[in-house]
Formats: sequence, C-alpha cells, structure tokens
Amino acid sequence: IIYNSEIVGIDYQGREIRKLILKNREIVAKNYIFCTGGKSYPLTGSTGNGFKWANNLGHHVKELYPALVPIKIKESWVKELQGLSLENVEINVFQKDKKRYSAFGECLFTHFGLSGPIILGISKKIGELLRNEEIKSVEDGIKQFNTVKISLDLKPALDSEKLDKRIQRDFRKYQNKSFKNCLNDLLPRKLIPVIVKLSNIAPEKRVNNVTKEERCNLVKLLKNLEMTTNGLLGFDSAIITSGGISLKEIDDKTMRSKIIDNLFFAGEIIDIDGPTGGFNLQVCWSTGCLAGENAVK
Repeated sequence: IIYNSEIVGIDYQGREIRKLILKNREIVAKNYIFCTGGKSYPLTGSTGNGFKWANNLGHHVKELYPALVPIKIKESWVKELQGLSLENVEINVFQKDKKRYSAFGECLFTHFGLSGPIILGISKKIGELLRNEEIKSVEDGIKQFNTVKISLDLKPALDSEKLDKRIQRDFRKYQNKSFKNCLNDLLPRKLIPVIVKLSNIAPEKRVNNVTKEERCNLVKLLKNLEMTTNGLLGFDSAIITSGGISLKEIDDKTMRSKIIDNLFFAGEIIDIDGPTGGFNLQVCWSTGCLAGENAVK
C-alpha cells in the first residue's frame, strides 16, 4: 500500500496498461484494478479521477449524478420544521399532475428541504424527473421547468373519512380551546404552527366555531402536505454516485475490462447503484472479490 500518492498518468499501449505514473515514481504490474469510488463524499478522498482515467483508456462513462441525496424544497415554511423527524408517513411524487413514485417510512425536515430514509431512496428518481422535464418558459434568460411536486401524507393509516372522525373527537375534547391549541394529540408540537398557518383557520378561533368546510380542508392538508422540489444537493452530500463505467464494457464474471486486457473494475466506479440498506456496500464487496480473485490468476 502506497500512501499519499497521486496518479498523474497511465502509460498504455493497445489493449494493455504498461505502468502507472506517479509524481515521484512509476508502478508496473501484471494487472490493475480501478476501485477509486465515485464522486460522492470527496472528504474521504474520492475525487472521481477513476472515471477520467477509464475514459482516457477508451471506456464509456455513463453520466454521473448524485444519488441517495437530500432534496431541496422551495417553500420557506420548511425551515421552521428543521430537525423534525416524522415516522410512518407516505411520500408521493407528482409531475404534470401525475403520480410518478411513492414511498413509505421516515423523513426528516432540514433547513433546505427534506432528508431521511424515504427521501434518500427516491432522490435518484426525483433527479431523473427534474432532468427530463420539458422547458415551460424562459424569463430573464433563466430556464423554468415543469415542477416536481412532493405530497406528504401525515396520516397514511387513516383514510380521509377516518381522519375526519378522529379530528372531530379531538375538537369535542378541546371544544373550548382555540384551534392552535387543539392539535397536540394529533401532531408533533413543532409541526402544529405550520399546519395552523397553512390551514387558513384563524389560530385563536374557538374549536366549536370551526366550520365543516374548514375541518375538511384541514383533513385535505394533513393527507396532502404539498411541497415543490427545488433540486437535489450535490455530490458533497450524496451517499453514492449514479452512473459510471458502462456494464457493457465489463465482463460480469471476472470484472475484467473488455477494452483493456489487464484492467479490472470494482465498486462505485461501475454503473451500478441501489437503494439504502446495504445494497451498495454489497456491490463493492462482491465486485471487489471477483476482481481480486481474477486479477491474481
């Protein structure tokens, strides 16, 4: 293992790497394995240089994007919920009024938008929607796109009718209190001021004076807390990189390059990425094992 050494060039001829060129030395080997990682988490030393090296050797690198990454939200009220974690909620992703994706689990509000397991899990798909959307209009030279909306169902276990009955029970229980003080049994404390504001029900209004229409609008809000995506965070915040060396150019039984005979690939540099839950780690272990076993033959 050679520490603190940077590759500045690769000497190759035809279908074979001849040597790696470092700043102060050269390395000659029978076989070489590129397991340089992706572009995510650059603080760990992952620069993405492996993609450049492979490309210079003739490999096709599928376009790189951050994946398993938090998303940015346009609405300013999200900042008021920073640090709030919600379990057992449902996320629905819409574009052009059509549901594209759905996920259930835990999400986390941040100062810029949303994070947490279900957000990270659908972030790649949201990124694809944002990249593939059609231009809607152009103002001041800035491209404006069809928006991608996120709908948060705060009470997915209850349909609208059951949720309405639950709210009515709470309203009867707190009938002499103001609206802003009657939601403690239903919602996390930090979420209540935002829901009160978005409901358009006067905060000081007595619960027994809340109209049926206002109550129904509250139900709709809790079942469809809508937000507008404003992009993804970058590679600095991404857990993995989507894209990489095309699988068509790698022998999947040995991880050997189909372009350079003494080159193997392993890990995130390859165009494979999966959801959270250890799948991406398993890709690294499995491809690393294959590459290592075959490189020493």
